[in-house]
Amino acid sequence: MSKISEEVINSLSINLREIIKSISRDNVNIEEIRLRSLKPLIVNSNNKDYFYNTKLNKLDLNMNNPYIVSKDDIEQTFQIMCKYSIHSFIDDIKKGFITLRGGHRVGLVGKTIIEDGQVKNIKHISSLNIRISREVLGCSDKVLSHIIRGKNQINNTLIISPPQCGKTTLIRDIVRNISNGNKEFAFKGMKVALIDERNEISGSYLGIPQMDVGIRTDVIETCPKDIGIMMLLRSMSPNVIVTDEIGNIDEIKALYTALNGGVSLITTVHGDSIEDIRNRKELSNLLDSELFKKVIILSAKKGPGTIEKIYDLEEKRWYFAN
Repeated sequence: MSKISEEVINSLSINLREIIKSISRDNVNIEEIRLRSLKPLIVNSNNKDYFYNTKLNKLDLNMNNPYIVSKDDIEQTFQIMCKYSIHSFIDDIKKGFITLRGGHRVGLVGKTIIEDGQVKNIKHISSLNIRISREVLGCSDKVLSHIIRGKNQINNTLIISPPQCGKTTLIRDIVRNISNGNKEFAFKGMKVALIDERNEISGSYLGIPQMDVGIRTDVIETCPKDIGIMMLLRSMSPNVIVTDEIGNIDEIKALYTALNGGVSLITTVHGDSIEDIRNRKELSNLLDSELFKKVIILSAKKGPGTIEKIYDLEEKRWYFAN
């Protein structure tokens, strides 16, 4: 039985609250709730879109008698999520998302207000995307043997994953395992610096991680990765730096600085394969530099978080998941 947390349910308009409560009682693993003004309510589960059938009062793969999200639904929900103080959330709003208690991230779009080439605000919110955050403790156990080397070393690891294939869930649990230590590997744990630019890994709310990222983890949230890496190198003396969705040249330069400073690194990138990554010049150069030792490929073939295979860049060989 899949239950949606009270934090999510209580953040919705009255009409939507009752609908999501009823959905929560169904055996559906809800990943996203999509609210678009004057469009059907859509719930995403296992990469399938479901509509809410208002006559049958249940989810339906077909768009039969769908619930239409009203402008009031959007406005009420947004106000509740911002605790009726939109100004207090403006720093997050202008980045296109806010985080609810419990670590659930809400993407938002509408009319952007631009000043000096920067987004200063988003008004007239027209769409909200509620991404349900769930921990899967232990989901990284099967890859730890490739990441941990000896009792106090970590292999620099790149995780390649298409969108919505569980990379955030996996990297969060990797952080927890490295931070807490793991008895199976006689690994005592290390200091981890987590740059959580979009606040997806830690799900921090008012500065407190809502997800278990371990006892030796220091989190810097909603900070550009290249800046965050340099800040943490200078101030927190990490053994391992972890970040999500690396891509631009400034971020890659910061990775080189960290790696050349003797800090281990774990990061992710959007893609389907090593060949896909090699088609991007900066990322291809990063692979060719041999700074990374392991590459983990994810997919959703058996559900989000499916580990397709692991490539050892030193041994030049593939390891296939069972």
